Amino acid sequence: QVQLVESGGGLVQPGGSLRLSCAASGTIREIYAMGWYRQAPGKQRDLVADITSGGNTNYADSVEGRFTISRDNGKNTLYLQMNSLKPEDTAVYYCNMDVLPGWPLRRRDYWGQGTQVTVSS
Repeated sequence: QVQLVESGGGLVQPGGSLRLSCAASGTIREIYAMGWYRQAPGKQRDLVADITSGGNTNYADSVEGRFTISRDNGKNTLYLQMNSLKPEDTAVYYCNMDVLPGWPLRRRDYWGQGTQVTVSS
């Protein structure tokens, strides 16, 4: 059973920084694309950034230049470095991975449980 566990959320002042992590556990054959999404109260879940297995990245316009997504394939771990945080970045952040598990041999998306990020003075 593949599980994604997130960490690193919390309360930070505007202009501050946080680093989110998402570690995949279980029997895994391959992890393809990985991504971070966020959902603010009353809004839909939106893509923040994603990264391919080859390291190509893509960012939402609202975070471009402030957030950096990265991955450690040896550790099956995804990161999101968030700098110059703004109150509008407040949301629950979810990680997502496209995984081929050891068994069953069925490639599918997995989601983390979500971690709260609150940007407020």
